[in-house]
Amino acid sequence: MTRFSPLFALLLFLSACNWVELTSEGEGVTLMEPAAVRNCQRVGRVTARSTDEIVTVDRSSERLQNELVTLARNEAGALGGNAIVPESVIQDGVQIFGVYTCP
Repeated sequence: MTRFSPLFALLLFLSACNWVELTSEGEGVTLMEPAAVRNCQRVGRVTARSTDEIVTVDRSSERLQNELVTLARNEAGALGGNAIVPESVIQDGVQIFGVYTCP
């Protein structure tokens, strides 16, 4: 019979958690495809960073992606943008997004 240690159970729980909450500024920002921002004005660029593993336990790629998008939306809202577009793939818990203001 296999027994899980309390530390392992805690690590599994933490790896499933989202650490970032969407701010009121970020609520007004939408994740868009590159073709959808043709008529938009570029405001800037943000680099979203999060941890891709917790003590050697890899985090779910979906959860990591959601967290990076939330971070980028929050930062884009603070810059006055209302749209973000991914400009890179996730690498070591980092992803770059373009920030746009769209009509």
